[in-house]
Amino acid sequence: MIKAILFVVFFILLAAFIGFAIFTGFKAADKDSGGYKAATGILSTLAVVTLALVICIPGSVHQVDTGTVAVVRHLGKIEGMRQPGTYFDFYMTNKYEVYDTKVQQVEIKTAAYSRDGQTMELEVFLQYQVQPEHIMDIATQYGSLDALQSRIETQTIEKTKAVMSSDIAMNIIQNRAQFSNDVSDAVRDGISADYFVNVRDVVLTNIDFTDEFERSVEAKVIAEQEKQAAITRAEAELEVAKLEAQKKIEEARGNAEAQKIIAQATAEAATYKVIELAKTVGYTVNETYLYSIDGVETEVATKQAESETVIFLGTKYVIDTTSGPGADNFKKLVEDYLQYLAYLEVWNGELPGVVAGDDAISIIVPGGN
Repeated sequence: MIKAILFVVFFILLAAFIGFAIFTGFKAADKDSGGYKAATGILSTLAVVTLALVICIPGSVHQVDTGTVAVVRHLGKIEGMRQPGTYFDFYMTNKYEVYDTKVQQVEIKTAAYSRDGQTMELEVFLQYQVQPEHIMDIATQYGSLDALQSRIETQTIEKTKAVMSSDIAMNIIQNRAQFSNDVSDAVRDGISADYFVNVRDVVLTNIDFTDEFERSVEAKVIAEQEKQAAITRAEAELEVAKLEAQKKIEEARGNAEAQKIIAQATAEAATYKVIELAKTVGYTVNETYLYSIDGVETEVATKQAESETVIFLGTKYVIDTTSGPGADNFKKLVEDYLQYLAYLEVWNGELPGVVAGDDAISIIVPGGN
């Protein structure tokens, strides 16, 4: 913009100067006969000066825009660097080479092979920025920003291929994010200080394998998913079976425990009944009481008050078989009673048949299993 304004001002001044010179020449030509010759000389001089100004001034005004720097070459030799601004350097001896110092964005596409020989198309997004303080070094070693970028792209492709060829295709597909990080690290390490740039970002944006390989991978993934689903179903069914089995075990334990409690209660009731029967038929029954007193089992004739050191354990009954009908009769009494209990377990609720006669009463007891 500034350069354009200067050009406009220059040409306005030049036009004014030319107009003034022509006016002066024609005025001199009107005053005397030699005026024509004088006017011709003035116009010739004016033409030479104008040509010199047109050749030298416009091309010697250089403008360096914001976000760029310029390397100045004097007769081909690097003389210095120019920051953003407007400068006057004779264009025939001084040449300005402008370098963009803003962040550069490059999209790189290349082909590569995995370790198992699968072909893939890669896309890498790269951002970098040249170091303005080293612009003269870049100009000296690389000649131009385009040459530097070409070298950076080549290095990026080489490092990316090296990373992607380090593993098999299946692992690359399953760990894309990790390989993107590995590519970023490799490229950053490869673009060393000799490139005079700051790498802002490196991203592996896309990995494309062949259609055949993609289809095979998809089929393998589906098969693996079906396998995992089958395993999950089998594990679920196994858990259900375990729970069912555990439930049955618990039920069996509960039934066994209930049967045990019932049996204990029945045995206890039968015991008391036998004792009552023994008393009824005339046997002497002696009762004593069992206690744990200070941790020692003790048999006493009378009941004791319970406490922390005195714990009731049970009642002991001793049937004197020498009294009453005798030992054999007592044994027969117990056997008959146990048979009675067994009969009750299979009794269907029908009462025995009773037939009354003149001299006796007949009772018919149904047979049991």
